[in-house]
Amino acid sequence: MTDDRSWGDPNQWARMQVEKILETGTTEGVEAQGLPIVLLTLRGAKSGKVRHTPVMRIERNGRYAVVASKSGAAAHPDWYHNIKAHPEIQLQDGTETRTYVARELQGSERAEWWEHAVTAFPQYTEYQKNTDRVIPVLVLEPR
Repeated sequence: MTDDRSWGDPNQWARMQVEKILETGTTEGVEAQGLPIVLLTLRGAKSGKVRHTPVMRIERNGRYAVVASKSGAAAHPDWYHNIKAHPEIQLQDGTETRTYVARELQGSERAEWWEHAVTAFPQYTEYQKNTDRVIPVLVLEPR
């Protein structure tokens, strides 16, 4: 989601982005490294509390992908575990919010969406090089 080497504290960055989106009611004009983002609203895996997570906007034919890169860290981001526990989520793109169901991709489907993700945000290539784990890609399909 964020590159803490160039953006400072990623948690602080995410909080600022979420606050701006909730305040203005839109993701338009809210960016990461000059690229558009969307806002996920999901439930915590353990707490069940509502969580907001800004992620890169990777859309194709009404479906979205989310890439659990965590800037190439050794562990998956917390939001990945939340989605795995509660795959029905809300996604806001611009002023539109819809319900989606997430599923993790494998094989050729993952490879296809990975290429689409790298086109949208080329830094994912570097993130993958920085970690031994295979960075998960999840597709969000309208419910």
